[in-house]
Amino acid sequence: MHKHLFTPVTFGELQLANRIVMAPMTRNRAREDGVPTDLMVGYYAARADAGLIVAEGTWPRVTGQAYCRQPGIETMAQIDGWRRVTDAVHARGGKIVLQIMHSGRIGSRFIKPAGVETVAPSALQAEGEIFTDAAGMQPYDTPRALSTDEVRAVVHEHRLAAIRAREAGFDGVELHGTSGYLPMQFLCSGTNLRDDEYGGNLANRARFMSECLAAMADGIGAGRVGLRMNPGNTYNGTSDEDSAASHAAVMRQAAALGIAYLHVMRAPVPEIDAFALAREQFGEALILNDGLDGEGAEALLTAGEGQAVSFARHYIGNPDLVARLREGAALARFDRKTLYTAGPAGYTDYPAMGASVAR
Repeated sequence: MHKHLFTPVTFGELQLANRIVMAPMTRNRAREDGVPTDLMVGYYAARADAGLIVAEGTWPRVTGQAYCRQPGIETMAQIDGWRRVTDAVHARGGKIVLQIMHSGRIGSRFIKPAGVETVAPSALQAEGEIFTDAAGMQPYDTPRALSTDEVRAVVHEHRLAAIRAREAGFDGVELHGTSGYLPMQFLCSGTNLRDDEYGGNLANRARFMSECLAAMADGIGAGRVGLRMNPGNTYNGTSDEDSAASHAAVMRQAAALGIAYLHVMRAPVPEIDAFALAREQFGEALILNDGLDGEGAEALLTAGEGQAVSFARHYIGNPDLVARLREGAALARFDRKTLYTAGPAGYTDYPAMGASVAR
């Protein structure tokens, strides 16, 4: 029924058995110190029949931590924890890459270890609040603006994170370039008020994201590096004077680096066709994300919009999503109340087809 979804595809050095990708989703099941848990091993292993798993946004250094129980890729304990995840996925024949996510100004001193600063391109506090295990809902920290040398150091942190991800057994990495986190904070005119080489005009604002990609590619090879973008996204208060032009600039630079793929989400605003923009500026190696079901995904691939499609929410309640799509089976719903809670409920207890698990 879905002849394109189940055919192999290659992105750089990544050879996928099918074109169904598990999108990265923050689920907050790591230990307090950012070490992956047994629950995470089971969660990802159960979904290993995806052509590719993009594991959840993971901080390269604790300065970049956003959320409670969010994993890192900085310490040996974290590397060893992730190795158990990748071993389990590979044992089932799967492929898995790690999304590297520095949150920048999105975070709280009630989440990070004592004395760890919140940093950003500019000292602008994000509006809104964030949940903390220690103190409930709290306003976002007011960040300290990074110096030019510190920006270069953060770029190097991304290179080290990519190398550590490979040490942990990941097949590659994906840079989180959207949702209002640090790379997007640099890119957007509303959150970047700098007057050095990383701020001001578009070329300067795009520099940080492009340099992070280049550093990651230098560390592990461009064919194992991807980028996730969402033109028009204003999540976490990232406004931009011309989002399409800003994203196009980074897409062109990413294409010139020869990275494996661009993971692009449909724009939330009607004036931007994100998929067309990505094809024009980056090329054909696109993973598309649009809150799709199987029919919609197959239609996009048939139309030549991209080469693979990622699923997020359907992978929460359907660990066997590939089998369900292949057989045309009904998709299970998920419980929103347990998206970010600690423990197995709403995480590893969703049954496969034919199984029965009390919920």
